[in-house]
Parts: sequence; structure tokens; C-alpha cells
Amino acid sequence: MQSLAEIYKLLPNDIEKRLKNEVFQRNEQIQEIRLRANRPLYIKTNKRKYFFSDENGAFMITHRHMKEAVEKLGGYSLYAFEEELKQGYLTVSGGHRVGFCGRAVLEEGSVKTLRQVSSLNIRVAGEIHGCAESWIPYLFENNRLCHTLIVSQPGCGKTTLLRDIIRCLSYGIGCEEMYTVGVVDERGELAAMKDGVPQMDIGPCTDVQENCPKAEGMLFLLRSMTPEVIAVDELGKEADFLGVEELLHAGVTLISTIHGYDMDGIMRNKKINRMLGEMEKGRILFLSKKWGVGSVAEIWDTFGKKQYERRDGA
Repeated sequence: MQSLAEIYKLLPNDIEKRLKNEVFQRNEQIQEIRLRANRPLYIKTNKRKYFFSDENGAFMITHRHMKEAVEKLGGYSLYAFEEELKQGYLTVSGGHRVGFCGRAVLEEGSVKTLRQVSSLNIRVAGEIHGCAESWIPYLFENNRLCHTLIVSQPGCGKTTLLRDIIRCLSYGIGCEEMYTVGVVDERGELAAMKDGVPQMDIGPCTDVQENCPKAEGMLFLLRSMTPEVIAVDELGKEADFLGVEELLHAGVTLISTIHGYDMDGIMRNKKINRMLGEMEKGRILFLSKKWGVGSVAEIWDTFGKKQYERRDGA
């Protein structure tokens, strides 16, 4: 049964009561809850998308609902709320992520904060134990773990697959030994630390540097924990790739996610192309929604040779 206790704490009281009474299908898992002012409550699960309704029809989100939800989020972690609101999202206990839309307040051309929040997207964090296990052998060449990029558009399960790869390497599942893994958990989604303890299963040989920019976090782990593997979620900024260069020169294996669609698009990205050129051996996993969250559609090596392609029914 999916645990939504941390999610319920974020919702207006009447929405919480209604969702607790909602009947879901067998093995159905909530992935997103969207609140939009003056529009119906939207639910996305792993099986369907729909507008929530009750005996009175579609359940409409009012300005009162939006105000109550924002107040709960603000009280949840005032410092994090003020800091992360300008980035458009807030990561909360359990690794769940809340995205915001509203009226941007600018300062010197950059977003300082948001006012009049009009939309909230609550993305429910979840573990899928075992989703990476069949792919671990593809990450090795001549018994050596390869640098690995997990690539997809949003919502295909990059973070979910990365988390399970970390778990497998840390336990030694699908490989000949356990690996010491350092995780840079900038947004708190991978490990979901609480009081210094991961709430997600990331394995017994994993060390986590949380709430730290990726580049600084990678260097911190290199200096302090001598990891064999460093895992980071969503490389994107120029500083991230500069941090990766330091990591590669230190002989540590990188496991990371990145936004993308196909091999051609990846190779056209100058920052990614430069990074791949620094890798002696590498694997690129492309995900697809077609077979469910975290499902792998293609695997390439960094020399442009396809190692695996999934077919319908495979």
C-alpha cells in the first residue's frame, strides 16, 4: 500500500479528507496531485489521469484552497520555502517535490520569489525496488563499472531508476562486489534524509551529501569519503559539468541523470558531448514511458554503438 502520510500534511483539510476516502485500483500509485485555482483537482496515477469528483461533480480548487496549501508549505520549512520558491519548487520530507506557478517578482532580471501562487504540482516520490536489477550487467565492461547517464524527458522515472542503481551497487546486487557510493542529493529527492537517516533504501555502503550544489558536493565527497562511485541527479548547469571533469580526473565512476530525448540530441549538446569525450568507458540509458516508470528503451555506449533496444512485448 502506498504511503501518503507526508503528502496529506501538505493538502488543505477538505482535500485531504476526500483523497483518504478515494477508492484506487489494485496496485495503483498516485504520482501527481495538481491544484490549480478555479479548476478541478487533478490526479495522475501510474494507471490513469483524471479530475477528482464527488457527489456534486468535479471538485473545484478555490483561492482558499491555494492559500491554505501555501500556508502549510510555508510553515513546513520557512527557510526552504523562501529559498526554493524562487526556483519554482520545494522538496519536502519523504523526497516529495512541490512545484509552483504564480506571479514572478524580479530583481535585476532574475526571479526573486513568487507571489499569488496559482498552481501547485505535488510530485509523489516513490521507490520501485528491483527496477534497475536487470540493467546492472549492462553497466559493466570487462568487469569494470562504466560511467552511466540516464536520459529521458520529464516523468519517465530517471530519479527512480538512479536510486535503484545506487541501491544495487551499494548492496552488490547484480555485480561481483559492493561499491562505496557517494550521493550528492541537492534537492533531497534521492535519499530523502530525515535526522541524518535516509528514508529511501539506497544501500548500506552509500554516503549522502544533502542540500549542496552538485559541483561542490562532488568535490566534498571526493575529499572526505573516497567514494568509488558518485551519483547525482539532473546535471544541467555549466558548474555541474566542471565538477564532473574533476570527478573523472580523480578516477571515480559517475552515475547521473540528464534531460534529453535521443542520441542525436545528446550528441548535439556541447556540454554533454565534452563530458562524454572525457569518459574512457560509458553507457547511456534512454528511458520511455511506454513500458512504465523507469523502463529502459535503449542503451548506447559513449562511442555511439547501441548495446540494447527494447521491442514491443520484450
